[in-house]
Amino acid sequence: MRRAVLVTVGTSGLIVVLLSLKPHQVPGTAEGPTRPAVTTSPHTAASAPPGTHTASGTFTGDPVDTQYGTVQVSATLVRGKLTAVRVLQAPDENGRDQQLAAYAMPRLTQEALGAQSAHIDSVSGASYTSQGYMQSLQSALDKSGA
Repeated sequence: MRRAVLVTVGTSGLIVVLLSLKPHQVPGTAEGPTRPAVTTSPHTAASAPPGTHTASGTFTGDPVDTQYGTVQVSATLVRGKLTAVRVLQAPDENGRDQQLAAYAMPRLTQEALGAQSAHIDSVSGASYTSQGYMQSLQSALDKSGA
């Protein structure tokens, strides 16, 4: 009887831990806490269901000034589907900024293409750059009408 209680409690605890994990989260980096996290929530790309827009073309987002530099992206849509995001500007004032941008931008692009929106997770250690990326992408998506 005692064994059954221990197994039940252990299994319940494991289930709680597994449910609290985000399966789409990008692995962390060993960059250290040089940039504080941003607690503002990202914007969503559209309120209509995916596939209901027919916008096609490349749309340039507004440049967003962050604490570490300007971030600007362009979004390519084909029949309302986000097919590519190109980084036009990223923080590059010093080697550290360049290193963070080189690490964060591909991950943010992958997240955006998967989510089909600017509503994505920030990259740990590059919170300001991530927020700038999301705001510029949202701006481009707004211009597309998507």
